[in-house]
This record gives sequence, structure tokens and C-alpha cells, in this order.
Amino acid sequence: MSNRLKDNVSSQWVEAANALRGKNARRRIVAYVESYDDIYFWRTVLSRFEDDHRYFEVMLPSKMNLTRGKKSVLMNLIRGERQEVRGERQEVRGETPLGDAMIACVDADYDYLLQGATEQSKKVLKSPYVFHTYVYAIENYQCYAPSLHDVCVAVTLNDHRIFDFREFFARFSEIIFPLFVWSIMMYRNGQYPRFSITDFNRVADPGGFTVQKPEACLTNLKRKVGVKIRELQRLFPNAKDEYLRTKDDIRQLGVRPQDTYLYIQGHHLFDTVTAPILTKVCNLLRQERQSEIYHAQAHHTQKRNEMSCYENSRQDIKTMLKKNTGYQQCPLFIKLQADVERFLATTPARKTKAVSALQPTAAPGAAQDARHDDHAVPAGGDAACPPYTSSAGPQ
Repeated sequence: MSNRLKDNVSSQWVEAANALRGKNARRRIVAYVESYDDIYFWRTVLSRFEDDHRYFEVMLPSKMNLTRGKKSVLMNLIRGERQEVRGERQEVRGETPLGDAMIACVDADYDYLLQGATEQSKKVLKSPYVFHTYVYAIENYQCYAPSLHDVCVAVTLNDHRIFDFREFFARFSEIIFPLFVWSIMMYRNGQYPRFSITDFNRVADPGGFTVQKPEACLTNLKRKVGVKIRELQRLFPNAKDEYLRTKDDIRQLGVRPQDTYLYIQGHHLFDTVTAPILTKVCNLLRQERQSEIYHAQAHHTQKRNEMSCYENSRQDIKTMLKKNTGYQQCPLFIKLQADVERFLATTPARKTKAVSALQPTAAPGAAQDARHDDHAVPAGGDAACPPYTSSAGPQ
């Protein structure tokens, strides 16, 4: 074990530092994330819980080591787990730095849907000090369909609705859902080398998209998905029962066919699906605004100045998409914040006079039980899920 202070910073160390600031000082809770892009997202998650008694500091696990990613966060921070002894949280052998004053915030990836099928999935789901996005990654939240029109307005300064993002992504999701079930099944049973996420992404690419005729790319996508499913049926002719179990399981976890896009690989959704679509929609909105200025009844110099002003006010599409916070109305984001709220309700610091006067402290361990036993999205999520058909699963 290292004797250097920077290698032994833990939740207990942060709690001790908080104690030195006095009883009336705000408690500092450190939230470690995977990369720089995650800092702003998790700030939007945690900021609503800051008050006169606590605040969060979102940061990377190490300022000295440039290693990034979920695996780095988990391996560095989850060396052991706390357990409850006689109603109190205590450290077990192989002490973890995480605790009431230090948490880890990571992308769910497939770990949420794998439900403990791998060691990493177990760590993400079982630790009460690890919070995950439920969706695959923060990019999936940034591409939340109901918020994409607002992104277009921010980019082009044109509020004309020329494309229905909700309808398109719902149809896109319903088409890829059967193949997505195959992908989850392969990762659960260890057969993923025969059908990896990369293979899935190669099929789930709506190339050839046009704003005027989006149906064409969806029809082609449906054809590609059908071809791949038939290939998988031939490779795994006896997998029908497992397929049906997997489909029912992920539906119980809250995955609806029309929301499948939230659970596929985030970078693929951002770079290959959403950004190209937004680019074509925004180009039309720009041209519409420029045409209005060009045909306006005004002097040539005035129109030139207006055009220059408009061009200087436009924003970059990917930059605005990364700054998109419209996902805060997403049920899964609300569920994530509910996890944080339950965790904070069980921390020892909640037993102060200022807070205990407002509400009783929940029983220790309630946060973990509530987070990992109740995975369903608000009621009604399964109603739109189509029944299993021979064209979707194994024959």
C-alpha cells in the first residue's frame, strides 16, 4: 500500500476534512467521473441537491494520471465494499475509497441491462456509492429526441418545425429493437465475439437520410436488420427461449421498443445518427432564414448587415448538442436523480439538527435496495412493446 497522501484519499479523508471546517460549514462530497465531457453532465445531475449543508465537487479520479474511462474509475475506486454491521456502515477488508463523502458517477453502457452478468456490471449495480446513467452514456441523453428541436433553434435561430424528431427516433428504435435484444443476449451469455456492439452499429446506421423523405432510410434500415436477424437465427437455431427471456427481462427494466435509441452505444448515436440528421435539418433552416433576409423589402446595405449579423450568431451543431440539457425531462434522468436523493437521505450527515427536523432519516441500505430492486421506468412502458414474432427472434 502506498504511503503517499494523494494515493490514499478516501471518503473518510474527505469527511475528516469536512469536520475540520466546523459544524456550520457545508459538507464537501467528491464525485468522480470518467472524462472531461462527463463533468458538466453530472453537474446538472447533482446541482439540485446542493444547499446550505452540502455541495458537490465533480472531478476526474486523478490529476496526475491521465488514464480515463469507466474501467479506470471503477478499478481505482472500488477495491472493496462497505457493509452494514448493527445498523451502521463499516469498511470491510480491502477498503474502498468510496463512501458517504466520495461517490463514482459512470456511464451505464450495457452494465445496467446485463444485470450482473459480468464483474464490472456487478460493481456498477451493487455498490451504493456508484451511480450510473441508466441509458448507455451521456451522449444518449444529449440526443434525447424531444429536445432536438430546441438544439436546432439554438444553432439556426429559426423556430420553424420542419422535422418530427420524436416520430423518427421512435420508428428508428422500433426497427432496431429486435436486433438490440440479440445484442444484449450475446453479451449476457458470452457469445458477443460473434455479434459485437461494432457489428450492431454497422447495421443500425440509417444512411441516406433526407429531410424530405426520411422513410427511405428507415425502409433500408429495416431491410438490413431483417437480413442480420435471419443470419443470427441460422447461427443460433435453438436460442428462441433465451431470446424471449432476454426480451421480457429488458422490458421489465424499462426498455421500450420506441426508446431503444437511448440504450445503444452513445458515440454511435451521436456521431452516426443524430449529428448527420441535425446537420441536414439545420441546413434547411439556415437557408430558409437566409432566403427571408434576401427577399426582404430593404436596402441592399441593410440586408447585407442583417445577413452578417445572422451568420455571426449561428452556432456549431456538435457544440450545441453537447451543451443540450433538454434531457432533464427524460424519465430515466429523473430516475437517476431519485437514486441520488435516496442515497443522500441515508448518509450519516443527514442526522444533523437542521435536516432531521425536516424529515426522518431512511433506514441504512435503503438507497441500494431501492436503486437495484426497482428498475422499471414509470408505468405504461411495456404497453407499446410488440409481441415476439418469428421475424424478430430465433426460429
